[in-house]
Amino acid sequence: LIAILDVVLLVVAGIAVLAPVAWMVLSSFKESYEVTAYPPTIFFTPTLDNYAALSETTPFLHYAFNSMIVTTASTALGLILGAPAAFVASWTRITWPAIVTLVARMAPGTLFLLPWYVMFRQVDMIGSYWSLILTHAVITMPIVIWVLIPFFDNIPRSVYEAAQVDGCSPARVFWRIALPLVTAGLAVSAILAFVFSWNYFLFALVLSNSDTKTLIAASFNFIGEGSTNWGALMAAATLIALPPLILAVIVQRWLISGLTLGAVKG
Repeated sequence: LIAILDVVLLVVAGIAVLAPVAWMVLSSFKESYEVTAYPPTIFFTPTLDNYAALSETTPFLHYAFNSMIVTTASTALGLILGAPAAFVASWTRITWPAIVTLVARMAPGTLFLLPWYVMFRQVDMIGSYWSLILTHAVITMPIVIWVLIPFFDNIPRSVYEAAQVDGCSPARVFWRIALPLVTAGLAVSAILAFVFSWNYFLFALVLSNSDTKTLIAASFNFIGEGSTNWGALMAAATLIALPPLILAVIVQRWLISGLTLGAVKG
């Protein structure tokens, strides 16, 4: 009975997660009026017009390039800043700085948006890649810190002590000893940081311009005051969702094992 209940719950959860995705993908092959038709159109003639409209009405590949630059750079910056911070928090058992970064991540983005806009405007950085990369690092760095702290905690203290006896400084312990032992955690944190940064649109919506606009912000071009091109919007959403989904499928084995390893206290 318990096994049957588990299967039923998994099926229900799978439907709840996959149904919106399937509806989005199918809608991207419908005419715009069919997307919002009531009752919903189940049987329809597929069309590629929505995908053609993306390249005809917007520089879609350029926006994709912008998204890749911002997401990759902000993920790398999050790793560069977050990994040492997580190691120090684990080494010293002082976690309040990490909690501060988590609070900053949980706070509404609008709380930071106005100060950032004023600051970047004063230094003429509105519309630059760096304004987006730095702001997205506020998203990626807390993820990296809180994913890596359990991994560093799982390393026995005796390993650190043996390295110190051999004359290693804390910096060398981090670089030569600790970092190679948490490669699974680095992979997990990098993947999660990439996905969160890729899907975040608020900062790009305000701090970018036509040259640096990302895919997620550009998708709003299909929403108008009088009408909305739902077909093109669904096509854009489908293409935007592809990189994180493909990445998750490719690395799912390492992602699951890494999350499980980081959740178990050694």
